[in-house]
Amino acid sequence: MFRGITFIPPDTKIDFVGQRAITWFVSAFLTVVPLVLVATVGLNMGIDFQGGTLIEVKTKENPAQLANIRGKISGLGLGEVQIQEFGAPDEVLIRIASQPTEEEQQASIAKVKEALSDSVTYRRTEIVGPTISSELIAGGTLAVVVAMIGIMIYVWFRFEWQFAVAAIASLVHDVTATIGLYALLQLEFNVSSIAAILTIIGYSLNDKVVIFDRIRENLRKYKRMPLVELLDRSINEMLSRAVLTHVTTLLAMLPFLFFGGEAIYGFAVAMCFGIVVGAYSSIFVASPMQLILGVQREAFSGSTSPAKSKSEAAASA
Repeated sequence: MFRGITFIPPDTKIDFVGQRAITWFVSAFLTVVPLVLVATVGLNMGIDFQGGTLIEVKTKENPAQLANIRGKISGLGLGEVQIQEFGAPDEVLIRIASQPTEEEQQASIAKVKEALSDSVTYRRTEIVGPTISSELIAGGTLAVVVAMIGIMIYVWFRFEWQFAVAAIASLVHDVTATIGLYALLQLEFNVSSIAAILTIIGYSLNDKVVIFDRIRENLRKYKRMPLVELLDRSINEMLSRAVLTHVTTLLAMLPFLFFGGEAIYGFAVAMCFGIVVGAYSSIFVASPMQLILGVQREAFSGSTSPAKSKSEAAASA
């Protein structure tokens, strides 16, 4: 009979909650510092949110001479212009700041094409106006807020309000840490970044709910066990499952990170980081918060398992 490999022994007893004096500091760092980075350094807003023109070209030279292209465009008086390699060495992405009017936006494209002449082949040209970009910002923010509210309601009804508050607090921790990564590395923050954040929220929540479910079971099972010991026991019991899930998901994301190209690089970096920080917050933020919020054993004492109910009915009969 085939037996699976046991990566983590079933009797593991790691004192996770006992390290909360250190992990609270780390968690506060991962929550506050990103906000400081966003306020001081700022996010590298993509054309989706900033507005402007995006021109993707393929040069006849391989690799592309970015300095030559920058020299031809910088003197056109178009405001902020960003030029970067995009995917292959001969593919270049040109981003031009939003112009006051649509006519000037079209004129800026014409100036770029005139300056580059026939030295490049144009792959695509996109224009995002300020109205559309502001709508995308509002829509992305609303999507994150609605997701958080829906999660809080779901966890509240499935468990208790203490678990709902802990889930939201840990998810806010994950979101702020991920946004801080964008600010620190100056990754382009665009619509795909919002998709990455929403994906991280859903993925991280799944891990937290699994641990919460085991905590609830143990609250019913061990009536007199100290809460710190019970939380550690619950985390350790789900540790093997959590490690295998996170490692497998991370391995699936690595090809996107290394071979996905510039178009999804920011998304892949955020997802890999989110997988790690989500695992951290499930163990060191969401679960230990039950000590602060004061989860009550009495809230779960009324529920019994089907097997127990049958045995009690038989005894009474």
